[in-house]
Amino acid sequence: MSSVINVILPIFALILIGYVCRKTNRLGPHAASEINRFVVWLALPALLFSVTANSSWESLWQPGFLLAFGGGSLAVFILTLLYRLKRSAPLADANIDGLSAAYANTGYVGIPLCILVFGEGGLEPALIATLVVVCGLFAIAVVGIEVALQGEKSLGAAVRKVSLALLKNPLVISPVLGALWAAGGQPLPQALAELLRLLGAATTPCALVSLGLFLAHEQRGDSEGSLALTGMKLIIQPLITWYVAFQLLELPSLWAHAALLLSALPTGTGPYMLAEYYQRTATRVSRAVLYSTLGSLVTLSLCLYWLGY
Repeated sequence: MSSVINVILPIFALILIGYVCRKTNRLGPHAASEINRFVVWLALPALLFSVTANSSWESLWQPGFLLAFGGGSLAVFILTLLYRLKRSAPLADANIDGLSAAYANTGYVGIPLCILVFGEGGLEPALIATLVVVCGLFAIAVVGIEVALQGEKSLGAAVRKVSLALLKNPLVISPVLGALWAAGGQPLPQALAELLRLLGAATTPCALVSLGLFLAHEQRGDSEGSLALTGMKLIIQPLITWYVAFQLLELPSLWAHAALLLSALPTGTGPYMLAEYYQRTATRVSRAVLYSTLGSLVTLSLCLYWLGY
């Protein structure tokens, strides 16, 4: 339990810092949106470009792990999306809810936790999981939201508008450009790599402070369903991943254990950033981030105990 607390406690501290800064008026009423815009337009694109530009297909191609972790994430995303659509939720909001149920906090919690538990060998599955979440799942949700927000009745016109919107979206184009750079086989220039590192390092603290600022405002939006999203993230996703990794594929111990542990992580701030960026109701997703982070103290500890660590 203490190992999990040591990793998760700084998350609560950053959220609390944002909350206190807003309540004491150290940061103004528009600070949450402005800090979030910095993350979406500068910090997160720099991180996505840097990660993909420094990756290779040889290190990333772990089909069993990808199927276990990525398949579990995608299954939860689709199940939540379909359920929300059945309850007459707008398509854009349903995509954000689906992402809230499936988006693991692999960067801020997953990487240090895997290194703590598995040693340096845990870095590779944590990095692959991060790419799956921020470049795969995140991109799918962005495409779904863009499709939902286009009002064209003509299919051709709608495709053109969505394509143009995606080309302008920094969260989609940055990993694509990074992958193209990696395909060229050239390392990043040292100055550029350092610039990207500095910007990328600001992603998580700024996103969490922004979340704290948002929570300090009077919550007027609908938060119903946040506990259900938390349950999908902390219970259903690990169960699906466990079945695929341990029962269906019987992966090697490191990859199976890492897949299960990473699937049991709390919801990251990505869905909240999207809700703010697209000006959708962010109350439900912000609550899901908060509740799942708190609940993961129990679920991650149970996973570590069951795995024998």
